[in-house]
Amino acid sequence: MDTSAESRVPDALRERSIGRPTPLIDGIEKVTGRARYTADLPSDGALVGMILRSPVAHAVIVAIDTSRACAIAGVRAVVTGQDFAAPYGVIPIAQNEWPLARDRVRYRGEPVAAVAAVDRETALAALAAIELRLEPLPAYFKAADARAADAVLLHEKKKGNVERDVDHAFGDVDQGFAAADLVREQSFHYAEVAHGQIERNGALATYEPERDRLTMQSTTQVPYYLHLTLAQCLGMDSAHVRVVKPFVGGGFGHRVEPLNFEMVTGALARAAGGVVRMEQSREDSFLTHRGRPETDIRLKLGMKRNGEITAVDCEIVQRGGAYAGYGLVTILYAGALLHALYKVDAVRYRGYRIYTNTPPCGAMRGHGAVDARHAFEAMLDSMAEELGLDPIALRRANLIVPPYRTQNDLQVNSYGVPECLAWVERASRWRERKGTLPRGRGLGIACSHYVSGSAKPVHWSGEPHAVVNLRLDFDGAITLLTGAADIGQGSSTLLAQVAAEVLMLPLARMRVIAADSALTPKDNGSYSSRVSFMVGNAAMRAAEALLDVLVNAAAKKLDVSPADIEWLGERCVVRGTDRGLAFASVVTAALVDNGPVTVKGTWSAPPETQGGRLRGAAVGSTAGFSYAAQVVEVSVDQDTGAVKVEHVWVAHDCGFAINPLAATGQVHGAISMGMGQAMQEETQYHQGLPLSPNFLDYRLPTAVESPPIDVHLVETIDPLGPFGAKEASEGALHGFPPALTNAIADAVGIRLTELPATPDRVLDAIVAKRRKDRLDATRAES
Repeated sequence: MDTSAESRVPDALRERSIGRPTPLIDGIEKVTGRARYTADLPSDGALVGMILRSPVAHAVIVAIDTSRACAIAGVRAVVTGQDFAAPYGVIPIAQNEWPLARDRVRYRGEPVAAVAAVDRETALAALAAIELRLEPLPAYFKAADARAADAVLLHEKKKGNVERDVDHAFGDVDQGFAAADLVREQSFHYAEVAHGQIERNGALATYEPERDRLTMQSTTQVPYYLHLTLAQCLGMDSAHVRVVKPFVGGGFGHRVEPLNFEMVTGALARAAGGVVRMEQSREDSFLTHRGRPETDIRLKLGMKRNGEITAVDCEIVQRGGAYAGYGLVTILYAGALLHALYKVDAVRYRGYRIYTNTPPCGAMRGHGAVDARHAFEAMLDSMAEELGLDPIALRRANLIVPPYRTQNDLQVNSYGVPECLAWVERASRWRERKGTLPRGRGLGIACSHYVSGSAKPVHWSGEPHAVVNLRLDFDGAITLLTGAADIGQGSSTLLAQVAAEVLMLPLARMRVIAADSALTPKDNGSYSSRVSFMVGNAAMRAAEALLDVLVNAAAKKLDVSPADIEWLGERCVVRGTDRGLAFASVVTAALVDNGPVTVKGTWSAPPETQGGRLRGAAVGSTAGFSYAAQVVEVSVDQDTGAVKVEHVWVAHDCGFAINPLAATGQVHGAISMGMGQAMQEETQYHQGLPLSPNFLDYRLPTAVESPPIDVHLVETIDPLGPFGAKEASEGALHGFPPALTNAIADAVGIRLTELPATPDRVLDAIVAKRRKDRLDATRAES
């Protein structure tokens, strides 16, 4: 039977499992409260785990005396950094963080010891009884201070406290600037921001001393990486570790690497020989952090009179915090994704990721490229104004025609920017309204893009990038087994839809078991928008394999060739006859001799999509880029500096919308997170102490601030994506901050170079512009 992509596409009479709005398969559990998150898991008799944190930002650990804590009745375990076998870090070549600090503390709030006790009160008493002797060291809370010539190194062999420096050049940059009609340079500053996931961190660890086995249930996006890290840090055989992901209440990148509390909970369970539950506070989440780093950008662009970009020169400095984490990837992403949105032939990039005595930064939705995209899109608008060009026309002067290979060896196979621009232009009535709105009201435009999963995994083992198993048994249900973590984005639903579509079966026949290392195949995790593209392809291949099994079983039962079978989903027939079988009969036939059927589907990014040979080239490489354009309309109170977003129009090229309902929701979420970073979110420290580690002081957008958001999904049908699909969750985030500040510029004539655009910053810029205008007028009169 022909099971190629063309033959699988059903005719218009059949109701498809893909391409139509589909409620999430776990939605009922969530809205009824039946969904069990980590804090809801039953654990009768579990001990309470708690962590002691450093009161200073930088110091040598002279001694940790736990004797008084161990003597308290009801204390079952006390652990320190000496109880771990190895440090950890999500990047194998940058593992320099211990679950509990050893020898030195490097940020205020770093875990230094932990206890497990029969109740919270006893655990608190035990923490208070631990004697911590520290010898203070100079602390650096800004990247510039940490880079000073006389600064103490946070980590050995990291000269200048530089975790990673990048120096890339593509094309003839100097010639590009020489050929430009307009060259401009601008500096930008971006505040550090946090993820703001609703669910607080927590873990439940069960240790069986008789078998030396550890089971971990945790709020993670990366069960596989957590599994590896638990075994490494605890010095255990990986076969003795099991990781189960319960329901997860959001992550946005906070949980894309193993986190200290998970290894600490496992160590406490082993030391106590039982079950330990750790539930962290909101402040603990802010201290664990892994947010988007404070960033300084210097950007220089060259441009022809028609808007064509001739050269780019960019320098980025990121305050990375105390440990490596995803840092070397983040600073590479920032430069790599200067490419692949527009046709740019000459790019120079210098990036510096700096160690500081602040909580570690990491990956956050839109990882690495959000700040650089703001700087780029903001300068495009300011230069368009100088050249007398419409901002949309300028962007159209730099469009890519796929297939296209960028200067830094990234492959673009599908490209929906032209369609995205056309839609937002029409929907916002850009041509009629741009430049005609009353003072204080403005429109802004920006484009953006992002990867559909990294083409090379963090842990390069040679294994497939994604694996899915399908199991068929006597009941006729099809169980999809995946290690991919559904953290609210709807990936389990999407995978079920893909398999159901290939098999031409109703979604009701599908069940999904996800992210249990004892049952499901390994998956690298939910990060960089990889699941839809990579795991979706694996699910498609697994379904194709199962379809072959079913067709062959039907052919054998009906005594015909498999090529004579016409598969119709709930039944099949012999072509040109009325002979056939119901699905239940095909299942019975398939189980003859061998019993339950299990098939496997795998997928890996093609080599040509995995980047070039230069150092760091794998970062930014992907099998498919998503694209977006958006127009933002704002009103600005010129007396207070308050900005209100009146409307957002966003078109997102997701390749093909397997589930338009979920994809639209993801775009809404991306816009909301972009609003937060652009308008109000900002982590601030005093001597390393977070000033707003809660949701009262750290302001996130709420329903009150949310504007009307019109979403249009553009379908370019990527040749490598499952049914042509690409990512739909992150790309639109990058475009909101520059579209907002471009709209503010249109409304009141100020160009903000620092985010967030809080009322005080906006008002300061308005006042400064008024003073300049008055001074210019005075000079003109004289």
